[in-house]
Amino acid sequence: IQAAWNLKTRALTEMVYVDEIDMDQEGIAEMILDENAIAQVARPGTSLKLPGTSQGGGPSPAVRPVTQSGRPITGFVRPSTQSGRPSTMEQAIRTPRTALTARPLTSASGGYVRLGTASMLTNPDGPFINLSRLNLTKYAQKPKLAKALFEYIFHHENDIKNALDLAALATEHAQFKDWWWKVQIGKCYYRLGLYREAEKQFKSALKQQDMVDTILYLAKVYMRLDQPVTALNLFKQGLDRFPGEVTLICGIARIYEEMNNISSAAEYYKDVLKQDNTHVEAIACIGSNHFYSDQPEIALRFYRRLLQMGVYNCQLFNNLGLCCFYAQQYDMTLSSFERALFLAENEEETADVWYNLGHVAVGIGDLNLAYQCFKLTLVNNNDYAEAYNNLAVLEMRKGHTEQARALLQTASSLAPHMYEPHFNVAVLSEKVGDLQRSYTAAQKSEEAFPGHVDTQQLIKQLKEHFAML
Repeated sequence: IQAAWNLKTRALTEMVYVDEIDMDQEGIAEMILDENAIAQVARPGTSLKLPGTSQGGGPSPAVRPVTQSGRPITGFVRPSTQSGRPSTMEQAIRTPRTALTARPLTSASGGYVRLGTASMLTNPDGPFINLSRLNLTKYAQKPKLAKALFEYIFHHENDIKNALDLAALATEHAQFKDWWWKVQIGKCYYRLGLYREAEKQFKSALKQQDMVDTILYLAKVYMRLDQPVTALNLFKQGLDRFPGEVTLICGIARIYEEMNNISSAAEYYKDVLKQDNTHVEAIACIGSNHFYSDQPEIALRFYRRLLQMGVYNCQLFNNLGLCCFYAQQYDMTLSSFERALFLAENEEETADVWYNLGHVAVGIGDLNLAYQCFKLTLVNNNDYAEAYNNLAVLEMRKGHTEQARALLQTASSLAPHMYEPHFNVAVLSEKVGDLQRSYTAAQKSEEAFPGHVDTQQLIKQLKEHFAML
């Protein structure tokens, strides 16, 4: 888990640079019979699938870059919150860089960590435990052994079916009075996608034993069912029984952040720090929020705090470099980026650092250096849509119209959720007299970012021109 590093930039010309970082009867019948079905059109502020409907007035894509699922990039990468999915298989296969917080469905099954593998390595003679030969009924009658065996099957072997069979037999042997087994059955149902059954098990366990972990698991079920308001109420009820519990406060903050209510999320992250002033996630998210609020000096204090705590990675030094640059502490900017490049663990991280260095070059007016940095970004990550967009702007400044158009088409195909490439294509097409293509691209830009004033003005001009024709 790492602090995010995608931070903002400035525009050079009128073209926009990218910020960093109806149903038949059969279908109705299926929805009525499906317990996991949710409303097709949710009320504003009650769904994670329509993050722009939040009542909290979240940041616009012009200020804070968004992920493929339409949510602003957070200050912290959390696998459990990556619930946004690409709408088509084509998008899932492409998996652009900005989808790091909205992974394709095809990779979801690989995200579960197997615990304890180092102490239970398989030997050459065969597996540690042969699950197909186990008499689960016999082991279910030995409570202490059954619990350890369940943990091994669930976490190490990742065999949910056998784990569920063992848990069902064990809870029956315990006469349905052991809350622990109910939680384990709920976890199995959750992994199998049976969310309503999992909800019943977790609620039953909470009636027998009030536990923070059970509240967290139940909230995950509600989040997967796209019921964030129910999850928020659950967390707040939990705080009444467990005052000051950091994990519950942090859960509330994460939900508000996913719903684009950034101001409420920041308040709850501050409450987290009142209870635990070494909470890395809260510090990183508050720092990121201050940066996007045009307060790089305050963000710098939070990132320095992370450095003092011993967090030492590429992302942190990348953030420090950007904060120093926008806070006009130029002596530390390049050294921080050099350290970030040195600590980069893969090509994607290196590409991010070079991309942000390109924005530093844009900020000081060295467009040749910016061009080289964006090129190096594409050398390390050929699917970096933002770099294609910004290279197109630089090419347009040089008068290379066809190269700019090709780069913008690449950017818009890699990241259709971004408004900048579409708007830039609209501006470019309008300049060369291709008004139909300009209008089509402007409509795509407006769909991606309805509040963009320049797009609205361009569409208005084009409509007036069409009316005259």
